[in-house]
Amino acid sequence: MAAHFADTVPARLLMWRRVREYAVPPSMIEIATARRAAGDWAGACAAARIDVDLDLRTVRVRHGTDLASRLRADLRRLAPDLLRWHMPRIAPDGRLRPGLTLSLARYGGPDTAAARLVVRTPPAWADAGQRMSLALWEDSRADAPGHHPHPHPDRRFRLDLHRHLWDGARSAELAWRCGADAPGGPGGQGLAWPPDHWAAEAELLLRAEGRSRGALTVRLGARSRAVLELVAPDDSHAPVLRPVREALSPRRIAALPVLPEASVRALPDLELLRAGLFPAERLHPLVAAALAASGLTGPGDPSPPAGPGAAAAGPDTGPGHGSADPHRVECRGAVHRIALRDGVLAAVDHDPAQLAREDLLRALGGPVLPCLRAIDAVHRSPEALPAVRDRLGHGDVTGALAVVEGLLGPGAVLREGPLRDALKGALAGRLEHGLFRSGLVPVHPAADGAGGDGGHRPRLDRRLPQVLHLKRAGRTRPRTGLRG
Repeated sequence: MAAHFADTVPARLLMWRRVREYAVPPSMIEIATARRAAGDWAGACAAARIDVDLDLRTVRVRHGTDLASRLRADLRRLAPDLLRWHMPRIAPDGRLRPGLTLSLARYGGPDTAAARLVVRTPPAWADAGQRMSLALWEDSRADAPGHHPHPHPDRRFRLDLHRHLWDGARSAELAWRCGADAPGGPGGQGLAWPPDHWAAEAELLLRAEGRSRGALTVRLGARSRAVLELVAPDDSHAPVLRPVREALSPRRIAALPVLPEASVRALPDLELLRAGLFPAERLHPLVAAALAASGLTGPGDPSPPAGPGAAAAGPDTGPGHGSADPHRVECRGAVHRIALRDGVLAAVDHDPAQLAREDLLRALGGPVLPCLRAIDAVHRSPEALPAVRDRLGHGDVTGALAVVEGLLGPGAVLREGPLRDALKGALAGRLEHGLFRSGLVPVHPAADGAGGDGGHRPRLDRRLPQVLHLKRAGRTRPRTGLRG
């Protein structure tokens, strides 16, 4: 039944369900919300794993008090956990889109050199921990950090036109901005139909560019784009989009404004709710409140986020998952229990002297007790290993360790196996990210291999560092992505 269900659900929805389960844990939402409510925007960013690469005093000296005041006001309204919830992600694992610079707010007119509040994601080789960073981008300067692969704001992902996706004071606008209440609703392939919704979004885009009407492009897929123009019969009629009537050269098309992905794609949360893949009470509280106020999630108030221990809750089962319900193993004609005792996973129905003799017998190559075999299997590759890997992949190290401690106990010593490899890989990835943040390793560590030009992907051979072996073997790095 489970396999049949997985075959009938689109892969992108399964990806977004994993993202909603693991990418923004309830503990992060709770801590970030509490700090933001107390006026500690920097603490809220730290709770959401967002590094702050700007200094308000320096901004005041360079740009003046007015811009610094506007920037401070935006930082206080920033809900970093909500921003992480809505960040662009890539298939198949739903990790943050790497190497992205995304505009959150713009300070200045369309015809002037403007400063922008941006959020950045690290390149793929340094994205362990799934951390992001806030910075102030200046259009008039060319001294952007050289170690970031794409320091310029991306035209496809402009959250300065969709502040409800990160501004806690405007999150209630989500329902009508996502096009969910438009006649016909969202269309296929995640596109936010009908085009009437695109016309309203296109008007906002062109107005931000200093125009009221004109041509723009809409990205329909990886290799499909539409060139449209915003027109109105007269001043009393609503503007509409239609295909351009004249053929444009590729250079002119490339220079046209791009309708942001948030305007084109349907909200993943709505798709998950309508498919019955995710309950409304487990949505981000600001998202759930916005959808409930518009009657899109049914009656009732959204449930508050769970406490810090909720990150480890869920379908993580297996031997030792709570001493109140020990795991049972058939051992030498009897049913024995395996449970947590004194902080470690132990065979409850064997006395210490017998276990010491069995350990010595195992060291000499003799047969192993079924109870000890079961404990060894949990240490090396437990049933909850996929959940641990998903949490580590989305940067939730605290939640992953909570699951491991629930399985093995806080006093356990990990043995060689997939579980230990996953935790070692996460630690090595965090070291890589630290080197990237410091600027000590501006490019991929293996980019200076054979050839020396850095233009090839390193091969999985004996010369590749062990850290990269683990990372490359553990998951794929696709070249295409999905954005809701």
